[in-house]
Amino acid sequence: MSQLTGGPPSDGEPRQTGRAGGPEDAERWRGVERGLLRMRRTLLTAVSVPLAVVLGPVLWLTAGPWWAVLAAAPAASALWGWRAIARNWASWRYSERDDDLLIERGVVWRGLTVVPYGRMQLVEVTSGPLERHFGLARVQLHTAAATTDAHIPGLAPEEAERLRERLTELGEARSAGL
Repeated sequence: MSQLTGGPPSDGEPRQTGRAGGPEDAERWRGVERGLLRMRRTLLTAVSVPLAVVLGPVLWLTAGPWWAVLAAAPAASALWGWRAIARNWASWRYSERDDDLLIERGVVWRGLTVVPYGRMQLVEVTSGPLERHFGLARVQLHTAAATTDAHIPGLAPEEAERLRERLTELGEARSAGL
């Protein structure tokens, strides 16, 4: 399914970005790992289920049975969040081009970040305890601009390392030419 219609990205397939011309303008987009979806849904469940379980009896005992219905709010929010997390996960993708890296994300507020290789100063790979549990890593790009927040979450550690090495190599080659 095309990314333009909201389908999840498939790794390595050329895709139309919808921003220019015909099929010759197709980019090679890569999505993030499914582990990111599982991690975010686990966090959602870990917060909303205990909240609903504790809130129901507390409201019942302190305010009465009608107020205990408010305990359904965290459950309803979790159901909505389950789908929202999936849509957000499907929106993350990146493309390595000849001169720059494209990072696209977002469902309601879409964003496209273009990072020229020659502007990169530092590329770091991080992975917190929860990310390591789910087999994920994050690539953070630092450029000369203070406002740059270019990062790609939810990559396999091997892919994150490969991307870091490639971006560092290209960044050194491009900046040497300046």
